[in-house]
Amino acid sequence: MMRFKRWLREGVWLLLIAAVALWGVDRLRAPALPDDLATLVVKDMQGNPLSLAELSESQPLLIYVWASWCGICRLTTPSVAKMIANGETVLNVALRSGDNARVQQWMSKKGLNGPGINDEKGELTQHWDIAATPTFIVLHKGKVTSSTSGWTSRWGLEFRLWLAHF
Repeated sequence: MMRFKRWLREGVWLLLIAAVALWGVDRLRAPALPDDLATLVVKDMQGNPLSLAELSESQPLLIYVWASWCGICRLTTPSVAKMIANGETVLNVALRSGDNARVQQWMSKKGLNGPGINDEKGELTQHWDIAATPTFIVLHKGKVTSSTSGWTSRWGLEFRLWLAHF
């Protein structure tokens, strides 16, 4: 019994250390977003204006910045597609992934339904100081509540969207 308690205590400490390390890495790789991010009105691939503040008013908005040439994005895209299918609000931002027709075809093939922005030259993501794909930004009621770059799990994304309510 003593051995079990010792293993349990060491396991808890290991999980705590891992959680703190992951939080620190997450903070280091998060983009330095501009203050006016939520006030921006961007145009989707059909030329329609999209207000980030309006999209995030009723429920948290996940902004998913991806690229068709990004290997990690191929791992995270199915999770985002499942979240879209479950009713989450997601704005897809394609970074340097070709023309509108190619991006739209890729999004349809991967199940990324909903509004999309084609940042063909990388100007928008440069303004947002995004240097890596994939990048995930959570907005709620016009405020950035979370951001990270690199691989993350679906549970991690769902948890970030849930935390945005508080």
